Amino acid sequence: MPGEFNLIDKYFVGRQAQREDVLLAAGDDCALVQAPVNQAIAISTDTLVAGTHFLASANPAWVAHKALASNISDLAAMGASPAWVSFALTMPEVDEAWLKPFCDSFFALANEYGIQLIGGDTTKGPLSLTLTVQGFVAADKALRRDGAKVGDWVYVSGNLGDAKAGLDVLLGNTALNAPYAAELEKRHYLSTPRVLLGQRLQGVASAAIDISDGVISDLPHILKRSGVGAQLQVDELPISAELLAFTRDREQALQYALTSGEEYELCFTISPQHRDALESMLLESNTKVTCIGQIVAQAGLSLTLQGKPLEWQLSGYDHFNNN
Repeated sequence: MPGEFNLIDKYFVGRQAQREDVLLAAGDDCALVQAPVNQAIAISTDTLVAGTHFLASANPAWVAHKALASNISDLAAMGASPAWVSFALTMPEVDEAWLKPFCDSFFALANEYGIQLIGGDTTKGPLSLTLTVQGFVAADKALRRDGAKVGDWVYVSGNLGDAKAGLDVLLGNTALNAPYAAELEKRHYLSTPRVLLGQRLQGVASAAIDISDGVISDLPHILKRSGVGAQLQVDELPISAELLAFTRDREQALQYALTSGEEYELCFTISPQHRDALESMLLESNTKVTCIGQIVAQAGLSLTLQGKPLEWQLSGYDHFNNN
């Protein structure tokens, strides 16, 4: 990429205060970092590709937020504290009008969560973003997918379905003058990673995952790893007033809530013994959580609506089967 090093110096170097655990950041062959004593390092990598995860014409500030927030959400799902990020950017050409708002948004969110950019790469090619985030968590307190037990209750944070509605607006599947179309499009990009909730769920939740492909796809990952099943009460799924107005149909809104990917809310399980602890914890938090079902012995995920079995043939997001 022409002017690569000038580009890095201008937009990526010197934008943040140095964390005490970063011994050497950008500017050498590798970054050097110091992990805290008795802490495991949680690591997650994601790639966002123009045309698959965002439109090339999308607001670059929103793209930056989505890219980093989606990675931070992975740390939240483990109960980890964010620390570092490395970032590889591929662009067809140097576009400083795109880079400035992108970087301003990227570093604003990174600073909000105490994350320091410690390295990366730039190269020429189709527009894509690859981020690797790292954080800390005590190994014996990390939230995992394999701890759900029969009788545990299934919860989700926030509201579900807004991201899918926003995607409909982006793809032109819904008229732009539909109720709250602009707001839902914004919510598709600007999720809130549930880092504090994840940290507070340590020792309380038996299993957890972030909702990147839809509850109907992500909850089964917990079920498979834990060797259990779940009964999900679809009418308990939390939906926003904006989504309900957008769809004009509660059943469709619930289907959105089931299948919406890229929500980056948390889905977690709580034992009956820890429900009181969860309620006490929530009194100190502004995060909304909703119980949507229960873990059962029979394998698989069954759906009910107002107590009656559902046979909806739905699936969540799949990068290789969705356009």
